[in-house]
Amino acid sequence: MPAYEIKARGVASNETGRFERFATVACDDGWATDEELPPLRTEVREEVARSVITYNRSPDLPFDRSINPYRGCEHGCVYCFARPSHAFLGLSPGLDFETRLIARPNAAGVLRKELSAPRYKVATLALGTNTDPYQPVEKRLAITRACLQVLQAFHHPVAIVTKGTLVERDLDILAPMAQMGLVRVGISLTTLDPDLSRRMEPRAPSPARRLAAIRRLTEAGVPVRVMTSPLIPGLTDHELENLLEAGREAGADAASWIMLRLPREVSDLWQAWLHEHKPARAEKVMSKLREMHGGRDYDPRWGYRMRGEGEYAELVAKRFRLAVKRLGLMTKTAPLRCDLFAKPAQAGDQLSLF
Repeated sequence: MPAYEIKARGVASNETGRFERFATVACDDGWATDEELPPLRTEVREEVARSVITYNRSPDLPFDRSINPYRGCEHGCVYCFARPSHAFLGLSPGLDFETRLIARPNAAGVLRKELSAPRYKVATLALGTNTDPYQPVEKRLAITRACLQVLQAFHHPVAIVTKGTLVERDLDILAPMAQMGLVRVGISLTTLDPDLSRRMEPRAPSPARRLAAIRRLTEAGVPVRVMTSPLIPGLTDHELENLLEAGREAGADAASWIMLRLPREVSDLWQAWLHEHKPARAEKVMSKLREMHGGRDYDPRWGYRMRGEGEYAELVAKRFRLAVKRLGLMTKTAPLRCDLFAKPAQAGDQLSLF
């Protein structure tokens, strides 16, 4: 039997991670009572990071390096492609991913050290590519803010991806960086339906609140991309044009889209959610996804994993191109500045004679 009452979580299951030798299975031991179960609380553990910049060579990504201050994400988005990464920690991609978080409190200090390395070559750094840097725990720990302060000190370009409206807190850092051409923010907007958003993304800000964040950021001079991601065939795909229009009205100057991705454990979690919350749509959604991935739930190949292929994928891409052209939204933006990068003076540095 469940040991906790599960409310406001993206998934209801907690299957053992794929690398574990043994599985834990809940069962009725006959001692059930009518007592109210305690709520399932979020647990945050600390990790001492030895390095924080992760490099990649993916041709699908517009950046080659990123930072993630947290592992796991309390937003609890049922469709999150990052859920399988929790298995590497010996945890479940299910409830563990959104309730057993790992924070890296020394991230800013390690980042400063890595940026100061003599061989470091500057390029735009992505913040929050795996899990959200502005999830609720950031309000208390401020690890993301500390990392931004380091990047500001080095005049280092940064691209932020988030659903979290806590990004507004850091406008005192982001606005000056934006004036120097050092920052761009991407706000993910999946649906305009508040009820659907609450079910899919239970602890993320509402669509209206995210649009308000876009407005506040852009009014402060911070450029924002509205990210209609993930787009879900048969469930949210009809909203594509409305999402782009809402983002544009809020002040976004650029847009992007990614089709729903279901790697590894995410597929089973997503299908369980569909059958519980949208049973009449389940068959259509999965049929469209498999049509775009050669009959599979997901195709991990570079060049196909983000958008899929085939008639339906091409139709969505065409709709996106027409909409952004009509709205004057960019799909490619000017690169952030790298020429301003400089290592700030630190205690113990030898002074220059010139």
